[in-house]
Amino acid sequence: MFLRQTVAPASEPISLSEAKAHLRVDISDDDTLITALITAARQFAETECTRALITQQWQLVLDAFPGPSLLGAPYGVPYSIPGHAILLDRPPVQSVESIQYQDMSGAWQTMQSTDYVAELQSAPARITPGFGKIWPITLPQIGAVKVNFTAGYGNAAAVPQGIRAWMLIRIATLYENREEVATMNRGKLEPLPYVDRLLDAYRVPML
Repeated sequence: MFLRQTVAPASEPISLSEAKAHLRVDISDDDTLITALITAARQFAETECTRALITQQWQLVLDAFPGPSLLGAPYGVPYSIPGHAILLDRPPVQSVESIQYQDMSGAWQTMQSTDYVAELQSAPARITPGFGKIWPITLPQIGAVKVNFTAGYGNAAAVPQGIRAWMLIRIATLYENREEVATMNRGKLEPLPYVDRLLDAYRVPML
C-alpha cells in the first residue's frame, strides 16, 4: 500500500496575520520564516492525527483489491471493518473521485461508481463493493489498483479549534527555539503536558 498526495492544500489553517498576532510580532522581517513554520506545524499536525486539514487530493495505490472475510468490529472501533474494505487513512474524506485498476490484459479500467459503496463519515473512511457486487479481477502485479479521493475539513474556518490552537503553540515554539538543542543558563526546560493532548480527540485510531 502506498499513499501519496496529488494536490496540496491551497491555503493553511492559520494565516500569517493570525500567527504574527499570536507571536506578538509587528515587523515583516520574519514573514517568510513564519509562513514556513505555519506549513511545518500543519504537516506535523496532519502526521500526528493521520488527518487532512485543508482540502487536498490523495491517491491510494494497492497491489490488489482486499479479499473477503467475515464482518467484524475491532475493539474500540464503533463500526465494522470488513476484510474486503478499502480504508482511506486521511479523513475527513469529502469524496472518492475514481477507483482504477489494471485488468488481466494490462489495460487501466475505471470502476462504475454504482459498483461500490463509500462510507465517508468514519475515520478511516471505508469503501466496499455494493450489494451483490465483487471487486474486479486485477492483473497480479504491484500497483494494480489506484483510488483517487479528496480529503480535508474544507477551508481554515472548518478546521477544529483544538488543532488550530495546537498549531499556534507549535509555531511559537519553533519560532522561539530555532536550534535543535536549547542551552539553559539556569532552570530546566520542561514541556507543557497539556499541549499535545489538544490533538487527542482528532487522532485516527490505529487498526
